[in-house]
Amino acid sequence: MPPLPAKLAIVGGGPSAFYVASRLLSLVPHANPSLRVHLFDSLWAPHGLVRYGVAPDHPEVKNCTSKFDQAAADPRFRFFGNVHVGSASPTSISHAHPLPLSSLLQNYTHVLFANGCTLPILHPAIPPSPRCIPALSLVHWYTRHPSNPPPPALDKITHLTLIGNGNVSLDVARMLLTPPSALKKYDVPEHVLDVLSRSALQHVSIIGRRGPLEAAFANKELREMMHLPDASMLPLDSPLLTFPEGTTLSRQQRRTMELLHKGSQSRFGTTQKTWSLDFYRMPTALTPCPPSAETTKLTLAHTVLDPSTGRAILTDQTSTLSTSLVVTSLGFHVDPTTVFFDPSSGHLRARGGRILSESGIPLKNMYASGWTANGAKGVLATTMMDAYAVADTILSDIVSHGAANAETTPGGEYGSEAVPDTLIPNLAPHPEDPPEEIQQGIMDGLVTQYHDWNLVDSEEVRRGALLGKERERMCWEDARNFLSLSRHHGR
Repeated sequence: MPPLPAKLAIVGGGPSAFYVASRLLSLVPHANPSLRVHLFDSLWAPHGLVRYGVAPDHPEVKNCTSKFDQAAADPRFRFFGNVHVGSASPTSISHAHPLPLSSLLQNYTHVLFANGCTLPILHPAIPPSPRCIPALSLVHWYTRHPSNPPPPALDKITHLTLIGNGNVSLDVARMLLTPPSALKKYDVPEHVLDVLSRSALQHVSIIGRRGPLEAAFANKELREMMHLPDASMLPLDSPLLTFPEGTTLSRQQRRTMELLHKGSQSRFGTTQKTWSLDFYRMPTALTPCPPSAETTKLTLAHTVLDPSTGRAILTDQTSTLSTSLVVTSLGFHVDPTTVFFDPSSGHLRARGGRILSESGIPLKNMYASGWTANGAKGVLATTMMDAYAVADTILSDIVSHGAANAETTPGGEYGSEAVPDTLIPNLAPHPEDPPEEIQQGIMDGLVTQYHDWNLVDSEEVRRGALLGKERERMCWEDARNFLSLSRHHGR
């Protein structure tokens, strides 16, 4: 394979970004020094959802970071954290160092967007309020995300209602219903454990607009709920567990029904805390109430399945639920300020890993992978396979065309003429250096690199060991101070 004069910028530092980088670096021998892969992430620590989305009591899911560490050890790779790429100001991470997209494009021959779906989908009938928050706020609270959401007032919440019955909902329910003594061995931050230890929560309702056969949760997540040591499940009504003769169930559906038939390990009525799966319900309103009120009223429309489409349709029946807090867990979408955002899909305009112009033309040397390209769906294995396919596409373009060849065809064969020149990657940037803004951010101690993360990682594990846990996570201020001291002492 001839030398590859390619310098790839990846916007995002989560699994998809690292899988693409890992595959490219493994496919291109070290003898090809012309390849450079630079990752830019708005989070100061790498690994995205693996660090800030996976529930702390699922440490096995984080094993993929060893593969990411291997990629980061390649001398052709660099990571730049705490960097916000784009023209708009960051909405949730105020300390992120700005990097205009134009500057990024000026410094790279190829650009991949792999920055995920970072914003929650909101329910139109119950917008955010003091009594209604997205599940992402709770996830980011117990994983110490740099957006730093406030802790829930668990000492005042007796009943919590989750809208949506996917894995995120069950993660949140499990984290709130598990005794802090069982969580303390994981990397749950100490301030989170303190809030959980003062919780007054007694019941969690999990609302789904369709039935148990259509539930979005995985059986693994359901099984974990069934085995909660101090919480039991409200038994389902018999009609929910029976189906017309001749109904064909998949293997997964059969297992789901077996778990629901069996119920929780702790019998209902024997535990102080309880939870329920409330199927065929859809929220329609949340009654405003004064802050001093202990609960509010959530109105639920009853639904049935349309036999022809499988969609939930409303009936004329409704009910109300008295609850302390409503938490919506309805999925995620790409930040609308991201260039190439498609409002009709909630993710970027992309096909086969390539960014598309408004007219649907693939743009030269511009790519998207993972949730950014396909929407918030799939598991880590899905993300990995998609990332590998996109990496193969990028490598094919590099080998077939190369920056030098593309220089003779202004606009490029993929139709870059359909967008402004400011949105076309540079064909001959500096072969090694990152943008000037990044170099300045590094000198100012605002931009982190992977060796910084390695130091923080070791320190978090050390601090955790002193507390008898997996690690004690740092926030940005802690990490920045620690790294400043490390540099001072020459570490």
